[in-house]
Amino acid sequence: MPFFAYKGRNGSGELVAGVLEGVDPGAIADQLFGSGVTPLDISPTTRKATSGAAGSGSKESLRERLFRKKVTSLDVQLFSRQIYTLLKSGVPIMRGLAGLQESAVNKSFGAVLRDLRESLDAGRELSSAMRRHTDVFSPFYLAMVRVGEMTGRLEEVFLRLFDHLEFDRDMRERVKTALRYPTFVVIAMIAAMVVVNVFVIPQFETVFKSFHAELPMVTQMLIGFSRFTVAWWPAFATGAGAAFFGFRAWTRTTAGRLTWDRYKLKLPIAGKIIHKATMARFARSFALSIRSGVPIVQALTVVSQTADNAYLSMRIEQMRDGVERGESILRTAGNAHVFTPIVLQMIAVGEEAGSLDDLMDEIAMMYEREVDYELKTLSSQIEPILITFLGAMVLVLALGIFLPIWDMGKAALHNK
Repeated sequence: MPFFAYKGRNGSGELVAGVLEGVDPGAIADQLFGSGVTPLDISPTTRKATSGAAGSGSKESLRERLFRKKVTSLDVQLFSRQIYTLLKSGVPIMRGLAGLQESAVNKSFGAVLRDLRESLDAGRELSSAMRRHTDVFSPFYLAMVRVGEMTGRLEEVFLRLFDHLEFDRDMRERVKTALRYPTFVVIAMIAAMVVVNVFVIPQFETVFKSFHAELPMVTQMLIGFSRFTVAWWPAFATGAGAAFFGFRAWTRTTAGRLTWDRYKLKLPIAGKIIHKATMARFARSFALSIRSGVPIVQALTVVSQTADNAYLSMRIEQMRDGVERGESILRTAGNAHVFTPIVLQMIAVGEEAGSLDDLMDEIAMMYEREVDYELKTLSSQIEPILITFLGAMVLVLALGIFLPIWDMGKAALHNK
């Protein structure tokens, strides 16, 4: 559709100007009257839709663009709750978006809300307007908003999206909290090893040479490794950087991400937490989709996009293919080989009783409780490994450095 530049006055008599998309000038006039603006001039233009307020289209400075705060998941979560409250109270969506835009703390999200208003003014649906901002709204979020529009239950969908985002955010925060202490310990151990190899052992090597003593094998190995580290640390740093960026590039490929995500599920401690957390997200999203009136096949398609793990996403898509062929949910879930027998029994009961959404909620809560327990005991599971590694490092240093010093001290006392 063509674009039209307009000038008009709002309900307060203020001059406003902007660009809207419409079939003809009459359609633009109807949009303006519907939003409370009296048009003064409407003319065709080649520019795309911009802000409706005069002067609001001013270019953003380079400094503002560089230091502009990004839109976070918390912004989207709060927006979901606020728009639900407004729609439930009977506030028109255009007026609600205008109020949220004015009160937005994050300027970047305020710009997104402004674009949503302009898109709605141009005659687009809310889901189509949000699809212009895929970096802010996830595919699952967009699909659920579309479902709400089709079923006329948009406010209910926004409330469920708020609950879904709150659960997802809480899960991620708990994982970060549980891994904070082990991460600090590992970093401290690596820093200690670097300091010992680069600064401490070379000083001890000088002392050992002055005594012309025969050194034990462990000490010779430590000195050799220290020499190698000091001489080749640029190659070490370059190799570590190349390995890091190479790994990132590999995991961004389809095959690489699939292989890595499948391997993550087999990690000794973190694997089961990743698996259970992803399946909890799947069960919660699947229950939300079914309860909102989404067909099973479409629900599985949408829910597969919420999985952060490419391997589990592929398994969910295989479930969808099985349902399309006429197989039951229970059969396809069993063939996916990602659910425990207890979960499969719950799916069978839910499918038989016609309350699959309720049983999926129960499955999600069960997985969430298991994840919560795993996270609470994560530190106690990692601590023995860290203590063992730290003890081995101290033992090697003690045998390689302090034992020769002890021997040389005894020899000196014997010579006296």
